[in-house]
Amino acid sequence: MLGLGGDKGAQPAVTADFRHALTQQVLRTELIRVKALIGTTVLLATLILIIHALDPYAIEHLWHGRLNPADLFTILVPFVLFELWVHFVIVRHLGKGYDLPVYRRYIGVLVETSMPTLALGMHIDSMGPVEALGFAVPFTYFIFIILSTLRLDFWLSSFTGFVAAAELFGMAMFYHRAGSSEPVPDLYYHSVRSTIVLICGMLAGAVGVQLRRQFEASILAATARDRITNLFGQHVSPQVVERLMAEGTASKSDIRRVAVMFVDFRSFTAGARTRSPQEVVDRLDGAFAVLVDILDRHGGIVNKFLGDGFLALFGAPLEAHDAAHRAVAAAREMLEANERTNKATSWPLRIGIGIHIGEVVAGNIGSPRRKEYTVIGDTVNFAARLETLNKDFNSQFLISDAVYDALGEECRDAVSLGEVEVRGYDKPMTVWRLG
Repeated sequence: MLGLGGDKGAQPAVTADFRHALTQQVLRTELIRVKALIGTTVLLATLILIIHALDPYAIEHLWHGRLNPADLFTILVPFVLFELWVHFVIVRHLGKGYDLPVYRRYIGVLVETSMPTLALGMHIDSMGPVEALGFAVPFTYFIFIILSTLRLDFWLSSFTGFVAAAELFGMAMFYHRAGSSEPVPDLYYHSVRSTIVLICGMLAGAVGVQLRRQFEASILAATARDRITNLFGQHVSPQVVERLMAEGTASKSDIRRVAVMFVDFRSFTAGARTRSPQEVVDRLDGAFAVLVDILDRHGGIVNKFLGDGFLALFGAPLEAHDAAHRAVAAAREMLEANERTNKATSWPLRIGIGIHIGEVVAGNIGSPRRKEYTVIGDTVNFAARLETLNKDFNSQFLISDAVYDALGEECRDAVSLGEVEVRGYDKPMTVWRLG
């Protein structure tokens, strides 16, 4: 099994997921092989019936009148039933996430590959060994050898070739019609032919190994990607993870029009003084879980957590032409959800939200060894100042004039607070209250 290089301590968890995924994939290819065998058998049976119905005299001449084609169904029908049972077992193991025992696979190979041998014996009894061995049945071994590639196992394919070669050699050398006087079979002739069959089985196994390695590489890459996404996604938004993995840390910063939301829990520090650290963490985690879930549904991301608050973005890293609408809709739902949560807890929290929209510089910023996806610009600064104004107005949700203009008719319930002095700005700014 392939494993992740370097971090041995993290390897077992990845290996468990990897092995499970590989097992599932191998079983799926087994299902394809079984279906191909059933389909091929049904097709051959249908062709035999059609030919026998259209030209029964040619069939009787071919088999010297000694074999009824319907007799072949004594082999084909049990074989199809056996493959249907194998299909059922594989599906059941897939559903439970289990692998097939190795011994079952080898028993299956022996049973399947012996089917042409039984048919060959019937043909030898009818045609004689020379004609039967030169007819179609010996070539059916190659159907099983070719399809054994889908087992993705060198030894199973080689065993398929070995069973086919050994049984073909045994039938050629030792099986004769009762009372016949055919010449002694040529040892070297049949040895060479059986050796070719065995080599074909080994080549099929080699191809299966290459396919398995490709599956392993693909599954391992996907498993590693999922693991990185899960770990990294606990610290930054999944959207940021996807962008970083797609573009790398060297992606350039760009100018975007983004709706910036700052969220803060009012008087959280005062309430935390009378509670244990675990209670504080549990309450904050529970509150964040509800709010972040709402953000996700509205297409926003948490850019960073800021103690008992966070900075959220709409329109970066993924563009959104309706960023202001998404941000305001998310904020309204967050306020409603917080009210419901407060009714069910002994520690109610009051939220302060500020939203502004404008152009920002968005990208991966930091040192060559460590970068962070973030947004920079006056839009971010003003959104932060806007959120702090909730303290002055005893409000929970304030928006800028730019957001009000972007919302249009959807902002009928907004109440103008007039031009307000904002720390860090020379001129008063128009502020609106929602909620």
